[in-house]
Amino acid sequence: MNIFFKILCFTFFLFKTTALFSENTKIKIGVLAPLSGKDSALGKQIISSIRMALIDINDDQIEIYPKDTGSDPNIALRSALELERLGITLVIGPVFYKNLLHLQEIENITFLSLTNKTLDLPRNIISSGINSTSQLNTIKNFLKLNDIKKTIILIPNLNYDNEIKKGIKDSKLKFFKKYDYNIEPTKLTKQIEKITNYEVRKQNLLDEILRVENSDEPNKERKIENLKKRYTLGSLKFDSVIIADFDESLKSVITSLLYTDVSPKEKYIITLNQWFDESLLKEINTQPIYYPSINKKNYDDFISKFSKKFNFKPNHLALLSYDLVGLIYYLSLKNSPQEISKSFKIKNSFKGKMGVFEIKDNKINHQLNFYKISDGKLKEIF
Repeated sequence: MNIFFKILCFTFFLFKTTALFSENTKIKIGVLAPLSGKDSALGKQIISSIRMALIDINDDQIEIYPKDTGSDPNIALRSALELERLGITLVIGPVFYKNLLHLQEIENITFLSLTNKTLDLPRNIISSGINSTSQLNTIKNFLKLNDIKKTIILIPNLNYDNEIKKGIKDSKLKFFKKYDYNIEPTKLTKQIEKITNYEVRKQNLLDEILRVENSDEPNKERKIENLKKRYTLGSLKFDSVIIADFDESLKSVITSLLYTDVSPKEKYIITLNQWFDESLLKEINTQPIYYPSINKKNYDDFISKFSKKFNFKPNHLALLSYDLVGLIYYLSLKNSPQEISKSFKIKNSFKGKMGVFEIKDNKINHQLNFYKISDGKLKEIF
């Protein structure tokens, strides 16, 4: 009986030790996403994407714990506290910058937020979105490759203008001139006229036509005819324009440039990551236009795979979530589960679907590709 009791105790101890060891080797990932409210469809995409990543990794040591933010900073805090009580130290999310408001209170968790904003982040928040520094670094490479030296940048007076200015500082990109502009159409046009010296160039043309008309130059009729085909006369002081804008507002700026006789065929028109906005392919008059972005083939492959599995097209944040799971798993191969969150505090790099991640200074920078839209087609430059 005594021997049986000893064997039973030993078996129980072995089982307990094995179970404890197994539990300690689990990689527990919290997820904060809007699972209710107006952004719930996006939240469900993110969860689906993360689960797809887990299937692809095929390692049962990874467990996810989804919690709702309701797109509300107070709900996000409550959910984060629940994750903390579960002993989780690494969380994907929240999605939106506003939901980071109270999370500095939870020092035991590192949050991999999907936001691309990097200003005033608490120490426990890692910004993983495609930030302005990543984009401007890629643009900087393009300018250098093409020996473009007189670049102006146009920055809208919107809620992300300080992010752009921080990106300029971090990328150390030098500009010939920097301009802020108002997106209201009539004000915008007036500002673009001033930036491009439009009235002076327009008057130069009128003066030149008058001069030729009053001259005895040979073939002056042909010269006058050619001059009248133009809109302005005189050179511009810049050779490229970076427009830090998106969607219809971006198109308005380019239209204003065309109106002031700044042609994309003569001056480089560059913008920020447009996520392969197909409507830009149809705007033939505004082409060529250039922008940085993630790898297009990887992006298309992910969308195709996700769409076949879930029967709808995902938001780009779903792809980012997928890659973050891969990044965490990659770091887990080099560190114990308890040390993974600390890996985000030191410099690391990882190749995912979006491209190469570089973890540095509480943000994830991305090595991006560079694209050109011309004649209705998208072409990869590098």
